[in-house]
Parts: sequence; C-alpha cells; structure tokens
Amino acid sequence: MDMTVHEQAVVLGMHEESELKLEVATQWQLTWWKFRKHKLAMFSGGVVIFFYLVAIFAEFFAPWERTQYIAEYVYAPPQPVHLFDDGKWSPHVKGLTFERDPDSFKKIWKIDDENKIPITLFAKGAEYKVGLHWMPVPYLNDLYFTTSRHLIGAKDPTQPMYLMGADKSGRDILTRLIYSTRISLSVGLVGVGVSLMLGITLGGLSGLVGGWVDNVIQRLIEIVMSVPDLPIMLAIAASVPLDWSVIKVYFLITLVIALRSWTGLARVVRSKFLSLREDDFILAAKLDGAPQSRLIFRHMLPSFYSHIIASLTLALPGMILGETALSFLGLGLRAPAVSWGVMLQETQKVAVLALYPWLLWPAAAVITIVLAFNFLGDGLRDAADPY
Repeated sequence: MDMTVHEQAVVLGMHEESELKLEVATQWQLTWWKFRKHKLAMFSGGVVIFFYLVAIFAEFFAPWERTQYIAEYVYAPPQPVHLFDDGKWSPHVKGLTFERDPDSFKKIWKIDDENKIPITLFAKGAEYKVGLHWMPVPYLNDLYFTTSRHLIGAKDPTQPMYLMGADKSGRDILTRLIYSTRISLSVGLVGVGVSLMLGITLGGLSGLVGGWVDNVIQRLIEIVMSVPDLPIMLAIAASVPLDWSVIKVYFLITLVIALRSWTGLARVVRSKFLSLREDDFILAAKLDGAPQSRLIFRHMLPSFYSHIIASLTLALPGMILGETALSFLGLGLRAPAVSWGVMLQETQKVAVLALYPWLLWPAAAVITIVLAFNFLGDGLRDAADPY
C-alpha cells in the first residue's frame, strides 16, 4: 500500500533528523552507538562488570569466611541445590556422609537424604567489613561498614554447605574462588595502569620529538621485547625473600607484568603521533607555545582514545593469564594469598585432578573472564572507527 503525502513527509523528516544528529554527534557518541549494535560485546561487558562487582564485594558474595574450614570435609564433593521438598518451595542442600575404603582408607562420600540443610538468600553469618578496607591506600582503607549478611548461605551457619566442593583443607571452593577474583582481576587493572603510563609517555615522546630520543626509546623497546620471559621470572622467584608479605609479592608481580607489556602500546602511540605531528592543529598549538605535555595529553591523545581503550581491553586478559600462569607454576603469588593461579596449584597432580575434578572451577573462571574481555575488546575495536 502506497504511503500518503503526509506519511512520506514524516519519514523524510525523520531521516533528515537522524542525519543531522549523526553529523553533530561527538566521537564518543558515535562510538557508543556502534558499540551497542555488537550484542556479544554488550553481554561480555556485563560479564566483566559482574566479575568486578564480585571482586569489590567479595565478603558479601562469599558464603563463608576465606580461612574457614572443617577438617572432616576434606575434598568434599559439591552439594547440588534442591529448590523443592515434597512439592513445596524449600531451597536446601543434602548433607554428606563418608565411609573409609578398607583397602586404601580413602573417603567415599555419600549423599545423606535424611539430612536436609535449608539455605536462604541474605543469610546471616560471620561479620565482615564492606568497602575499600582491603586496598593498601591511605584514607581509602578506612571507608567501610560492618555487616553479617551474605548473599547465600545455610540458615544454620554451623551446617556445612559446599556448593562447589571443598579443597584439601576442607575450605569452601566457592568462597575461595570469589576472594581469588579480587587479586587476579586487580593485578590486571594495576598492570594496565602502569603499562598505560609507560606506553603513552615513552611512545608519545618517541613520536613527537623524534631524533635521538626516538632512537633511544626504540632501542629500549627492542631490548625489552628480546628478553625471554621464563628465565626472568625464575630469577625473580628465586630472589624474592620468603618472609615477604603478600602485598609486596603482589606489587612485584604486577610491576614485572606491566614492564613486559608496555612496548606494544608505545609503538602504537608512536605511529599515531608520527602521523599527527604535522597536522595543522598540532602546528598551531606549537606556534601558540604549548608545552610537550600539553601537546600529548590535550591535543594528540584525545584523537585516538577509543583505539587506546580497545587495545587495553585486549591487553587485560593477557595480564590476568600471566598472573595465573606464574602463580600456578609457583613463580608468582604464594599461600596465604588467594588467586586463581594459587588455587590451581592443587591440580598439578593428575591423580588429584582425576579424583576431585571440582578443583578446576578456577580454570572455568579464568576462561570466562578472558573470553569476556576478548569479545569486549573486539566490540570496542570495531566501534573505535564509527565512520
């Protein structure tokens, strides 16, 4: 059916309005409009936000305290959640009992159908602090309040509830997985911050100043990229004193990962600056007496912020994998620190892995967050050039 003259005019007006809106939109608006069309990237962004919320409020999401354990429940299997009891809504898990194998003395776990442990949301448990008290930053670590509510837990806190099973000490895997998120994800963020600072500063100077400064910085980049990772990590692990605190080892690992990852960003920034430094708006800023720092951070960087954000989003999973791999090999964080790599150290023996496969939950977390960051970075990279 043909449209009337009035309907055609309305459609034409809407089209002209959308074109005008597109012409006057800022770079960030264009990037956001294109990014919204990438459904997988939007979903991955939600997954990343969820993981960081879990890291910030780990005490609330974790059903147990980080160091709480029950010796009798060593390597207890996961207890599935049952939502109904005799046709009525009654969320619960069933208790566990075990017998000793007469030959190997190994525990053989069985479900106790008679022992039903009710669970509830916002359960009352151990008291904890909510806030930024865990950050080693003055004033920020004083911002907290205390509460005893947890997202999920047993109505009777003395009853065992292992939704993802227990480890070799009878500690809850789910609780330790949640607390591990805080360290493993923050290592990536801090590492990206240091890498961003070094990459932009050195890459910007290299591309903007040129000459002998460019040569020195490029030779430094080549030297850093030519140094093999494993021998350096082995040397650092051997030189770290055993009495160092978790915080010191944490910052050392973060610094090492960052110092190995700034070179790629520096070369990207250098190439962009080489193409921008002869543009009219940069020459005008130079004639106006703008210092080098203003040229870099006020005039040149904003022109490709979206590219930098996309590059850093793709660099984050590499840093997370780096910390996990180092800790798994015993070259990174060590107990009593809790990270995904530290938790995966228990899976180095094939026999343990075959008997207790639930110890691989940290690997599932690593795979999920790495895929989410990669899909998010892919969407940001596509949206970085909205034209």
